Amino acid sequence: MRSHTKFLAAAVCASAMMLASPSFAAKDTIIIGMALEPTHLDPTAGAAAAIDEVLYANVFEGLTRINRNGEVKPALAESWSVSDDGKTYNFKLRTGVKYHDGTDFNADDVKFAIDRARDKDSTNAQKGLFKAIESVDVVDAATVKITLSTPAGNFLFNMGWGDAVIVAPESAEGNKANPVGTGPYKFAKWNKGSSIELVKNDGYWGNPVAINKAIFRIIPDAAAAVTSLLAGDVDAFPNFPSPEAIPQFQADPRFTVILGSTEGETVLSTNNKKPPFDNVKVRQAIAHAIDRKAIIDGAMFGMGTPIGSHFAPHHPAYVDLVNAYPYDVAKAKSLLAEAGFPDGFKATIKLPPPTYARRGGEIIAASLREIGIDLEIIPVEWAQWIDQVFKKKDYDLSIVSHTEPQDIGIYADPKYYFQYDNAEFQAIIKKLNETVDTKARYALMRDAQKMLSKDAVNGFLFQLAKAGVWSADLEGLWENSPVQANDLTEVHWKK
Repeated sequence: MRSHTKFLAAAVCASAMMLASPSFAAKDTIIIGMALEPTHLDPTAGAAAAIDEVLYANVFEGLTRINRNGEVKPALAESWSVSDDGKTYNFKLRTGVKYHDGTDFNADDVKFAIDRARDKDSTNAQKGLFKAIESVDVVDAATVKITLSTPAGNFLFNMGWGDAVIVAPESAEGNKANPVGTGPYKFAKWNKGSSIELVKNDGYWGNPVAINKAIFRIIPDAAAAVTSLLAGDVDAFPNFPSPEAIPQFQADPRFTVILGSTEGETVLSTNNKKPPFDNVKVRQAIAHAIDRKAIIDGAMFGMGTPIGSHFAPHHPAYVDLVNAYPYDVAKAKSLLAEAGFPDGFKATIKLPPPTYARRGGEIIAASLREIGIDLEIIPVEWAQWIDQVFKKKDYDLSIVSHTEPQDIGIYADPKYYFQYDNAEFQAIIKKLNETVDTKARYALMRDAQKMLSKDAVNGFLFQLAKAGVWSADLEGLWENSPVQANDLTEVHWKK
């Protein structure tokens, strides 16, 4: 950690001395830095947040969209009506909309896209969004009727996720490499390992965007992120990966620094079906051995809010469960002994590239060593994490931020990579999905949080903060992250 910080400081100083003023991109272009490269470019077929960070609202659109305030707004559906029983939605679609390849958008595309996403063989990472859908029917070219098996309080919000964007049958299979949507930007090219380029869609149905070209530059190294901003090689880092450098940019009038919030619950992901982690006392011992403050201070330089369950602290239904497992080494050792491991055991922790994971993993490994759990640290690249941890469930422990909004329902899927299988919890989520009344929904959300805490399903660490750093001449980037997005529709250079 010390050597990393020393190198970073040297890089920052060198850049500052060499460059009196950064030469930002031309005023019709924006260059955005990203720490992680998408595994592919189809939001309907992958779990990586980086896919939506490039494509959501820029290239692809859904029936609805989520705006910067987390509100549901019309998108490809200009309006909708809901039956009295809450089970039938009639969507009135926009007309005259074309895909980037020139094909027409209509109701047949909506039926195709939603049926494809909810198909039993679908590779959609969030199939639960579509679970309540019983049928999708084309009424006419501009009207779609979606019938639910039960009322779903979050249905319109769910249709605004990146996983629910509308794709066309003519281009869907090629979207991983050549995404074709209806949005204000068209895909131009992908330089693997380097950058992804989007260009303005002159035939866009909605308000034209102000920026003609957007380049997403992949910069996985935190120190390189700092120097790239100082040198003017990038104009913005909406999710800045180097929290220790924030004061440097706050003191520099050339930059705007925004500290916002995300939906990112950062967790010590735990394989609940793999011994000894299938033993609740082992998981509870780990929970008592975690020093959240040390992790937030050491990995995030104080940027982050401690959490005790999988729920965002800014939500009105949040329950503060941080003190359910206070940092207590003696208690942790006692629980480990009760579980049959008085001398501890060996395990592995696979850490993806983000700094919160790599740095946090080192701190957690040191903490667990104090109670006898010897972790082998295995760094993995993002594509490896998706394949090994998320898909194949080949892991003991890991660390990742789950940035999907209001996603506590993932714990109701026993096939999800945590492999948590609790019928009582599943019943709570089922009832939540069928409940429309806000007060009743919040009560169920609180019950769900308490159960996850009691079972210590994961090590609940902190809510990921959003640190954005960009040129002071830029306006319109999102301050917070209610969904995984770098929505460029309102971004512009100051006059």
